[in-house]
Amino acid sequence: MKIIDILNKKNMSLSFEVFPPKKETGFESVKKATEEIASYGPSFMSVTYGAGGGTSQYTLEIAKNIEKKYGVPTLAHLTCVSSSKETVHERISDMKDAGIKNVMALRGDLTPELEQTDPATWDYRHAIELIRELKESDGDFCIGAACYPEVHPDSANQKDDILHIKEKVDAGADFLTTQMIFDNNLFFNFMYKLREVGVTVPVLPGIMPITNANQVERAIKLSGSFMPQRFKSLVDYFGSDPDAMKQAGIAYATDQIIDLYANGITNVHVYSMNKPDVAKAIKDNLSSILGKDFAR
Repeated sequence: MKIIDILNKKNMSLSFEVFPPKKETGFESVKKATEEIASYGPSFMSVTYGAGGGTSQYTLEIAKNIEKKYGVPTLAHLTCVSSSKETVHERISDMKDAGIKNVMALRGDLTPELEQTDPATWDYRHAIELIRELKESDGDFCIGAACYPEVHPDSANQKDDILHIKEKVDAGADFLTTQMIFDNNLFFNFMYKLREVGVTVPVLPGIMPITNANQVERAIKLSGSFMPQRFKSLVDYFGSDPDAMKQAGIAYATDQIIDLYANGITNVHVYSMNKPDVAKAIKDNLSSILGKDFAR
């Protein structure tokens, strides 16, 4: 099933993101965790692609396994900036052969090695180039793209950033997923600006349950996300107690999701970080809200 068909339903959807192992020795434990999350029946699951394509060989295996064993639609990530056109075309062909219908098209993180080279020598510099190639391929893919409610770090300002997002959609992106957000008001404001320039595709807010105080610094470094005082107070008060912090982090994420649903945002994506217990707790917290007929 194509993700866009799920997102276009009037029912609420809830999806989870997982990531492949960095090494072969961790494959079985990661596979088990992703299977457990799939068993909870999310609307779909997103499977990431390591920096520099480092875990690319496992992305497809995990995505295929989830779809085959649990019937949960998957969204396989694909990055391009650190790859040659030949490699990217091979990955696209592999996805097509595996029956994968949904691809998250990303530029990808710049590796230290790549940053030392001349960008003019790269085969890909932006995600829009990958989106165009996916659209022109014969894979009939549903294409997702990323967006930053608080401005992409490489953009000069939000106005330019939003115009670049529109270019992605015009090139063929069927939906967008945001970087992690901790303040829903920033997302609502971002949505208004997107709609103002004619971006009408579904936009999924990305919610990251912070269950460990040490995650805060990493989350800020990865996304540059604004941390509301209410969230800072939560971390300050509960951060030294692992069990309390975990419960408070799940509660905060749940509250964000409920607020989004209550304000007409029907599709929410959760960065579950291969943590089945966190995914289950959030799904359980929303059981009556989602109901039996939520989108899947």
